[in-house]
Amino acid sequence: MRVLVSPQEFKGSLTAKEAAEAIAEGLRRALPDAELDIVPMADGGSGIVQAILSARAGHEVTCQAEDPLGHPVAAVWGLLEEGPAAVIEMAAASGLVLLTSEERDPRRTSTYGTGQIIGAALDAGCRQLIIGVGGSATNDGGAGMAQALGARLLDEKGRDLPPGGAALRQLDRIDVSGLDPRIADSHVLVASDVTNPLCGPLGASMVYGPQKGATPEMIEGLDAALAHYAQVIRRDLGVDIISLPGAGAAGGIAGGLVAFLNAEIRPGAELVAQTIGLKERLRRADIVFTGEGRLDAQTPFGKTVATVARLAKEQGRPVVALAGSIDEGYPALRREGIDAALAITPGPLSLAEAQADAARLLADAAEQAARLLLTGRSLAR
Repeated sequence: MRVLVSPQEFKGSLTAKEAAEAIAEGLRRALPDAELDIVPMADGGSGIVQAILSARAGHEVTCQAEDPLGHPVAAVWGLLEEGPAAVIEMAAASGLVLLTSEERDPRRTSTYGTGQIIGAALDAGCRQLIIGVGGSATNDGGAGMAQALGARLLDEKGRDLPPGGAALRQLDRIDVSGLDPRIADSHVLVASDVTNPLCGPLGASMVYGPQKGATPEMIEGLDAALAHYAQVIRRDLGVDIISLPGAGAAGGIAGGLVAFLNAEIRPGAELVAQTIGLKERLRRADIVFTGEGRLDAQTPFGKTVATVARLAKEQGRPVVALAGSIDEGYPALRREGIDAALAITPGPLSLAEAQADAARLLADAAEQAARLLLTGRSLAR
């Protein structure tokens, strides 16, 4: 039996690679002779570098960059041998995890560090870049990123704007004469799992601002600042990001990448699946095991598990999904190709307890699912 093991991260407890290894451990207990193909997945957020490097020849690279508040941070990105190409997680330099709860303030946080990682990738000879934009601490529309790459964002007195989303209200003009010329020869793909616009009720500030530390009063100002920023971009760069689906991802950096780097926004899970050759691996599999921290009504909307299941369904492969919890919206997932779903918690546990013991729980659940599979095959004889 050939089993494809392809989960995403279990947020707060296991990386996608750790989750895949735990599932594989459980499967080996019940199916010692099975051929396992272990392929961690990601949707553009945390884990995209690790997921792609697990399936493609390459290695991690560390560069010095600035965190969202300008402090030094050692940021890791992936260098693929073929190309060469770069896989970048913006959260490595501009992520929420780099700040304490008291430091979170999207009026001040910047994507400058993400621009520095992009610059390091260009220095390494990469002209193909995949940028995962999940987990940001920022709301500056990628302004800091653009500044790090040589663009100048100027106020009415010709002064460079300071870092942060609030400063965009003072933007008077954009000068891209000093933008890194290597960008013109580069192909940039943005991996994102959201389709939010830049501004408005479903925009970057209103939907994601609160988790980044924004109060209701801040949100109104940040939204207005991004709207003004988009107007100046349209006037000075000739790029309309105000109505672009997905431009609001990660505090608007997706829109900024389109405006300054001519990037293309792609559904993250689909882009990762294509990059790691998931379709080809599915053809060689007899059954697929996937999983994530929570299966619910949102899972079908561009999430990793739904993408794995949909591609498996196209190949006629059965899919088992393992999750920390399963919401009442689960029945809709059957239409996405998930044939069976199991929660990994055997009884009442607190979230902290479940997260602390997630690897064991996931391995045990995978083993039980495999033994049920063996039982079904015995009955079918």
